[in-house]
Amino acid sequence: MLSRRRMLQAVVAGATATTAAGLAPASAHAAASTSRKRPLTYYNHSYAVLDRATADAVEHSDYLHTFADFQIRETTGEQGTWIGRYLLGRETYFELFGVGDLPGKDGELGAAGTGVSTERDGDLAEVIARLPGEGVPDPVEFQQTRDFGDGRPVPWFDAVFTTQQYDTFGAWAMEYRPEYFADPRSDTEPPGFPGDVGRERYLSDGYRDRLMRDVTGVHLAVTGSDLANTVPLLRAGGMRVKTRPDGAVASDGYTTVRFDAVPQDRVGLRRVRMCLNRPPGTRHRERLGTSTLLVGPGPKAVWTF
Repeated sequence: MLSRRRMLQAVVAGATATTAAGLAPASAHAAASTSRKRPLTYYNHSYAVLDRATADAVEHSDYLHTFADFQIRETTGEQGTWIGRYLLGRETYFELFGVGDLPGKDGELGAAGTGVSTERDGDLAEVIARLPGEGVPDPVEFQQTRDFGDGRPVPWFDAVFTTQQYDTFGAWAMEYRPEYFADPRSDTEPPGFPGDVGRERYLSDGYRDRLMRDVTGVHLAVTGSDLANTVPLLRAGGMRVKTRPDGAVASDGYTTVRFDAVPQDRVGLRRVRMCLNRPPGTRHRERLGTSTLLVGPGPKAVWTF
């Protein structure tokens, strides 16, 4: 069974950092607020494994290159080579894979994951310190490095899981390392405030010339066991979490993630909601395999899977 650490290495590797400018609403809030009520973690990205026909339609779509900062990346790691399809926003993004693109059970239909990240250096340590109070006595911590191709790896981010046992969905909290931003090979901008290790600083400005600006909502179907392992992590990060018998809803004040608890044969990504840089004026419907992307006419888009 592929460890969740290796899975994380596979799915995060596709989003590279280039120069960015300014702060999105969540980052501005994190920078300005000293309240204990501010979240320690914010939605960073989700990934999902789709059926092959849909993944191929996404990969070969001409429209997506207009709609978003859309990139296709081939990554090679210890477990082999895989291809990811990335839609990058200002602070948030999501990535799509086809069946078999990731090794082991992480490449099976319906597999998915979500990462939340800190905006301030040191906040992850507080998240970890809160986990025992949320019923997680032994969180799984690790550090990821990145090799830019010259054989000189640099610390990339620290991360924590609540457990290494999962069915089809995994969630983690992460904090980009100051060493990564300080390395000129990362091509990132200077900090916007002391201790800035935020998402907008990490992602590129490619979104500016496209319609998609950010992810505002994600709807995922996961097993009850995976949801039970996820809720403590989100609560420890200060996100607002409401549970119900059939699932849960979590929000950082900007992006909302809805989880439906379902049997394992019904898991998978259901919907992604996005805000746009500008209203397109007319409504556009793009059929991509078994999924449908509806854009406009206002400054929003909904992708249903």
